[in-house]
Amino acid sequence: MTTPTISSRVVRPVAAPSALGGPGLFTVLLGAALPLIDFFIVNVALPAIGQDLHAGEAVLELVVAGYGVAYAVLLVLGGRLGDLFGRRRLFLGGMAAFGLTSLACGLAPGAWTLVAARAAQGASAAAMLPQVLATIQATTSGPRRARAMSLYGATAGLSMVAGQILGGVLVAADVWGTGWRAVFLVNVPVVVAGLVLALRAVPETRSQHPEPVDGPGTVLLALSLLALLAPLTEGRAAGWPLWTWLSLAAFPLVAAAFYAVERRADRQGRTPLVPPSLFRLVSLRRGLTLIVPFSIGFSGFMFVVAVALQQGAGLGPVPAGLALAPMAVAFFLVSLAGPRLVARYGTRVVTAGAVVQLVGVGLMALTVQRSWPQLGFVELLPGAAVAGAGQALQLPVIFRIVLSEVPAARAGVGSGVMVTTQQSALALGVATLGTLFLSLVPGTGMRDALVITLLVQLAGVVLTGLLSLRLPRAIG
Repeated sequence: MTTPTISSRVVRPVAAPSALGGPGLFTVLLGAALPLIDFFIVNVALPAIGQDLHAGEAVLELVVAGYGVAYAVLLVLGGRLGDLFGRRRLFLGGMAAFGLTSLACGLAPGAWTLVAARAAQGASAAAMLPQVLATIQATTSGPRRARAMSLYGATAGLSMVAGQILGGVLVAADVWGTGWRAVFLVNVPVVVAGLVLALRAVPETRSQHPEPVDGPGTVLLALSLLALLAPLTEGRAAGWPLWTWLSLAAFPLVAAAFYAVERRADRQGRTPLVPPSLFRLVSLRRGLTLIVPFSIGFSGFMFVVAVALQQGAGLGPVPAGLALAPMAVAFFLVSLAGPRLVARYGTRVVTAGAVVQLVGVGLMALTVQRSWPQLGFVELLPGAAVAGAGQALQLPVIFRIVLSEVPAARAGVGSGVMVTTQQSALALGVATLGTLFLSLVPGTGMRDALVITLLVQLAGVVLTGLLSLRLPRAIG
């Protein structure tokens, strides 16, 4: 196994961190759940937001994209800052900022104020989330780490489904007349509780070889992600103006410049934002290639189903959200068995999960074809439950694989790279599968557009299964 080089710069010794106990693990997992819930919670609230704030489709796209792009762009920087200044400190600061920006979203007087607050909320999430995995890596080992990573994966997958369900319930409940604003205001008491718990239960950790921020690398990574994600998320709603095509054309050039700058810094013994030497780890490199198609399919599916059930099948926000409840329940239950299955069968669990998910998504496509527009909890239950079980056999295990060989000194940057890859793929899923679906609707109708989109997702599931065959059989 090749280990990434670490700066030889001498620093003062850092005391060994305390072990992460049960309350501390619960707290950091709460911090992991909040950003993912908020990525999806607005899907079913967008119609209400548009009506209340008189916002057009392009502005509503920015409510989603502003959060996702700011989140993705700053994640690696958040991981580096945690390594440098202390992960608990960044976790607390990021969580507090997340609560304040959630409050700003909930009180936004207009659409553009909401867009700005959502971007700030995404930046806050980018400071908080990388500290979760870095803290787990630095304060656990052996079976305790395997269990913690499995719970992290379960939390991530469950949050993505639960966000959409919770959004529907809160919008329909109209708590104290707040309407759609409740999907943001609900974060405030949760954040207050999380801050109290974190102060008492989360140990402070930092890299024993803290590396300064790589200014050129940070700027180039941000520009490359913006060049890719901004036009893809805004292009369709804006009518694909010239700037979207120029931005997409610039992406490979900026990405190549980023790689060249990082490689030169690595070779000169300096500390790049994303060390190319980190990608010599086979488990990290191959695990990241699996995260991309999985996350694209997951987020695209969630967005398309939310639109189809509300605008096509005529369901309200609560029935539309609850239609996916079987997926959430199955995901949670099956993910609990993940550590035992991996201990017995190794990474082939991921391959089996892809096969199970393939069956589940196929069942859903057949249900849509035969039962449209009578879709709801009962009709979607078999396919959603099977698909959720398949996803649970993949996502938590892939997370473990990616970070299994990352040294503790690089835990922050390793988790930042992984979550950036995941978040960018989530944004790409909404942009690509969402654009495909909405482009097909006028010509084919809602039912056939949904079926075609689900078949495209099936191709992504097949790709994930094939890529999983290249994983190391055992997890380090």
